[in-house]
Amino acid sequence: MNEQNPMQADDLPLTDELVASYLEDNPEFFSRNPHLVTGLRLQDSQRGTVSLVERQQQQLRQKVQGLEEEITHLMSVANHNENLFKLYSDLYLQLIDSEDSTQLLDIIQRATLELLSLSALKLWLVPEFSIAHDCITSNDCQTIVDTRLAKEDYYFGRLQQSDQQQIFGDVNTGSVVLIKLAHHEQLIGFMAISSSDADHFDPRMDTLLLSQFQKLVAKLLSQHLAK
Repeated sequence: MNEQNPMQADDLPLTDELVASYLEDNPEFFSRNPHLVTGLRLQDSQRGTVSLVERQQQQLRQKVQGLEEEITHLMSVANHNENLFKLYSDLYLQLIDSEDSTQLLDIIQRATLELLSLSALKLWLVPEFSIAHDCITSNDCQTIVDTRLAKEDYYFGRLQQSDQQQIFGDVNTGSVVLIKLAHHEQLIGFMAISSSDADHFDPRMDTLLLSQFQKLVAKLLSQHLAK
């Protein structure tokens, strides 16, 4: 925006937008009027009136604080992911060394309840498979597969009370993840893990580690069941 002559300026109503536009188009304004930089007083909700320089310093401090908090959060997430990766790596080695389906499920159950501090683990198998283990649900959960896992390999979130009862034998107010288990396109069943935290299993969760876990468990379980 070019500077206007006095006659034109007098004809225009002075508004916030006009002043802001003028300052944006004339960045040298404060260079021509350096006394305004320290002389202007701005209203502050916490400190009363402050100078323009003080307001800029305050905004800079807030920006730096925000960046520091973001960096701290990213470091915390990175540390959590590193610990989780190590846990999964150790778990994979134990699963690969499992000698039968019972030992395989023992390892998964211990990791779920003790290492990950989750509430419960249940496994539903299609009728042609049978394993004796306390994490196996004997209820018919085919309708849950058809509704929750027909098009997806995972379901995150909350379940209806009837579905919770069907899988876990009780009702809780937390969240669950359902993991479809299939090998060479043959459905084996699904694994259900619950948390007492209603927000723990969220549909936005990353599935990279879970996908690797799913494929390994399905492969090993299929091999043990074939023996």
